[in-house]
Parts: sequence; C-alpha cells; structure tokens
Amino acid sequence: MIPILNHQDQDAMRLACRLSAQVLAEVADRVAPGVTTGELDRFAADRMASLGVASAFYQYNGFPGCCCISINEEVVHGIPGPRILNEGDIVSLDLGVRTGGFNGDNATTVRVGRVTPEVDRLCKVTEESLWAGIDQARAGRHVGDIGHAVQKVAEAAGFGVVRDYCGHGVGRHLHEDPQIPNFGHPGRGALLKAGMCLAIEPMITLGTYRVRVLSNDWTVVTRDRLPAAHYEKTVLVKASGAPEILTQA
Repeated sequence: MIPILNHQDQDAMRLACRLSAQVLAEVADRVAPGVTTGELDRFAADRMASLGVASAFYQYNGFPGCCCISINEEVVHGIPGPRILNEGDIVSLDLGVRTGGFNGDNATTVRVGRVTPEVDRLCKVTEESLWAGIDQARAGRHVGDIGHAVQKVAEAAGFGVVRDYCGHGVGRHLHEDPQIPNFGHPGRGALLKAGMCLAIEPMITLGTYRVRVLSNDWTVVTRDRLPAAHYEKTVLVKASGAPEILTQA
C-alpha cells in the first residue's frame, strides 16, 4: 500500500527534505580536485550532527557511509573512503537525513573542475530528464508517465537509461512503494494521488545502460565503464497542478 501523508506529516517531510537539501548543497560546495570521498562523507556526518538530524543512509542495510559517493563509471552506492577526486571527474553525491520520524532523500552530480563536452552534456541531459519526470508527478497520472518522460529525454540525446535501479516512495521509511523506474509507458503503473511523496532519480549513462555490482556488494558500475550521472529530488504530489519540490535548500 502506498502511503498518503496528512498535512501534519507533510510538514514533517518538508523539514526533513529541506535539511537534506541543505546538507547536500554544502557537501557539493566542497567538491574539488584533491579532496577524498571520505573527507566529504565526514563533513556531511558532522554537518548533520550539528543540525540535530541523523543520516538516513548510515548502516541502512549495512551501508558503511553517511553518503553514497560515486565517481565516473560508478552509477550509485559508491562507498566513501580514500579515493581522491581528480580534475575532469564527475561525482554523484546521494544523501538523506532523518528527523521527526521522516526521511528526506536527494542527489546531484557535480563536475570536478572542467569535464569533457560529452560528459558535460550527459550531466545536463540527466538533470533535464529529472525535471521532465518531476513534471509528470501529478494526481491522476501514473508512475509510467514519470518513467516515460525521463526515458524520452535521455534516449533522444543518445544516452542509456539504467533499468536495474529506480526511484521510490519515501516518508517514514527511506524506501517505500511505489517503485519509480526511469523508463516505461504512459498511463501504466501505480496511480498517483495527492499526499504521496516520491523520490525521482534518473540514472543515465554515456554508453550502455547495463550495470554490475562490484565485489564490495554495494558499488554499482556501468558494464562498459563509461560515465554515468545521477540526480534526485523528493517531491510531494498535490491535489492539483505541479508537485511541490521538497528537497530545496
């Protein structure tokens, strides 16, 4: 059953999401050549502690970091550690906070210095596909409308759409129904209703959409080892009109 949040719960979600977006923006500001992913993760953990919130990711199903930090061919679930960011990399920062019994979830892809034109275009198109998907998160439409919108933008640009991982409902739990694939057919899938909170997160690749999981059982990489980009926002479906974007710093 897909949760529908009442007005009080929606206010609690707004707070969790706003703080999640704030921390994400501050971590993104610290991305630079020479910085390690572990340093970014420690900053995020310290910042969450100072705000009085908890990481929604730390020890979630055993995940060892506060954030998922994925570089270049790493699509999602990169484990923070000693890896150093280099000029020309792109890095996906994915984090969430938990406060008041609710979870905010969001992600962005950051360019480390100057990147190649094709990688820059990958990031731009992935973000464009996110906004296309968000625009479909309206009462009376379906999950398939979101996925179709994402897929249409990405594939029209010649990029791959990851099939094995998807967006999801979010609220009292980090992952709730419905699952939100980044591909699909209009008018299919779960019916969207006012009060649903959805984490929409396109994962788009420069080459093949096929992925595999590394031996650490977490990090997902593209099979051809070409770069991937990842953006995510949590939104609230409204009774009418466009959704409310909750993860705004």
